[in-house]
Amino acid sequence: MSGYTTLLAEQTGAVLKITANRPDVLNAQSRILLEELDDAFIRATRDDAVRVIILAGAGKHFSAGHDLGSPQEMADQKKNPVEGFKEEYRRLSERFFENTMRWRDIPKPTIAQVQGYCIMGGMMIASACDIIVASEDAQFADRAVKWGGSHVQYFSMPWDFGPRKTKEYLFTGAFISAADAEKAGLVNRVVPRAKLEEETMALAQQIAERDPFALKLAKASVNEMQDAQGWRHAMEGAFKNYMLTIPHRIEMGTYGPKAREKAPKDRFAVLNKKAG
Repeated sequence: MSGYTTLLAEQTGAVLKITANRPDVLNAQSRILLEELDDAFIRATRDDAVRVIILAGAGKHFSAGHDLGSPQEMADQKKNPVEGFKEEYRRLSERFFENTMRWRDIPKPTIAQVQGYCIMGGMMIASACDIIVASEDAQFADRAVKWGGSHVQYFSMPWDFGPRKTKEYLFTGAFISAADAEKAGLVNRVVPRAKLEEETMALAQQIAERDPFALKLAKASVNEMQDAQGWRHAMEGAFKNYMLTIPHRIEMGTYGPKAREKAPKDRFAVLNKKAG
């Protein structure tokens, strides 16, 4: 598996490790990275030699979320402008919701290998994986409310933390430690940073020894049970609530073409002034 500009892919036995490789921007998720990741997942799904997929991030951090200001992303946005709310709805749905929903249902076990920041978009793609192994220094957060939004586009947090803790984390924008994330049920295992790769690969190799068809159906049963409880309907409703914040954020100057002309920290300065 080659030809990617933002990803690394390495197969060890029946385990494929896909690594977001933009450590200079904390593995922020550009359009190109997300499209390459979708392609990598599709190819891994079709490859019978792959039984388990690990999703990792190069460097100190798993992912600091969506790319809001790298030169590459800004140049890409200028080349591919979006006109009007209808087109923006399509873009955000395809790029940040439909793909993540699709990754959640990949018919093979997926494991997120998380270190450092796992916030916003990073938390989305980690949450879409079946299992999360985190280093002791991992930190999770959805900081959207602090920036005038409701939450991220793929909003599984209430299912991962429960309603009351979710409200606390959303309302405050506070970081969630790996230990607290494990206690709540978001994270399966917390390990020392130095052993993160080793422990994640060992778990993946253990799972890869199981029968692929049995794994596929076991995963399907769990996901279908969530769906029967209303998970998918709730996710779709949450995305629509998220989209309702877009016009509001454009009015505030924290979203849209004019906001993109500013550095990310300057976009949200208006909220800090209002709070003060």
